[in-house]
Amino acid sequence: MSESIDAAKISIIIPAINEARNIKKAIATTQGNINIEVIVIDGGSSDDTVAIAQSLNVKVISSSPGRAVQMNAGAVAASGEILLFLHADTRLPTGFDEMIRTALQQPGIVAGAFKLRIDASLLSLRWVEWGVNVRSHFYQMPYGDQAIFLTKEIFQQIGGFPELPIMEDFELMRRLKRIGRVVIIPTPVVTSARRWLQKGVLKTTLLNQIVIIAYLLGVSPERICSWYCREKFKRL
Repeated sequence: MSESIDAAKISIIIPAINEARNIKKAIATTQGNINIEVIVIDGGSSDDTVAIAQSLNVKVISSSPGRAVQMNAGAVAASGEILLFLHADTRLPTGFDEMIRTALQQPGIVAGAFKLRIDASLLSLRWVEWGVNVRSHFYQMPYGDQAIFLTKEIFQQIGGFPELPIMEDFELMRRLKRIGRVVIIPTPVVTSARRWLQKGVLKTTLLNQIVIIAYLLGVSPERICSWYCREKFKRL
């Protein structure tokens, strides 16, 4: 695969539910690149997500809701040798395709992601970015909002995303680290600040850390999701 990866097709898989405000910008950052396809997997949107995606000439498929389920469905539909999982509120950098192909040619690399930038000017978010980027670089543990990529062959080898209601990206990275290295491209993707702004930066960061600790302590993903989603959407 490494000999032909510089010409490999990249399938960009975007799971979405009610992302009408973001989907156009996400898709726009994928355009103008060589040998790519874009697949939007809709999990039952009640807004214009599907209509907007269809108007932009990308493949749109429907699946049951759940990010892991949607991303796995997108991987099945993908025709590319490389899979790039992109959140609908994240925007890719110019030249991402060549960066990915170059990264996957490095010896021992099984997957990768990008450095993170958050699109708001709060100083506290610069600290969040710093923490995310330190964790990603030193522990090889990027999360889904950093645009995870890997070959379809490796994705199938590890069984795809575990179909958990939460922590699917965390568990995917743990599986990948057992078979090779995860590279972080220093050029950032830009992700929406909405989840930090909704509840506040400190509270959101604490919630995320509690979720990770609970998962590592063996609390079931279903129980974590039940608690986390209630906290995430509770009104201040």
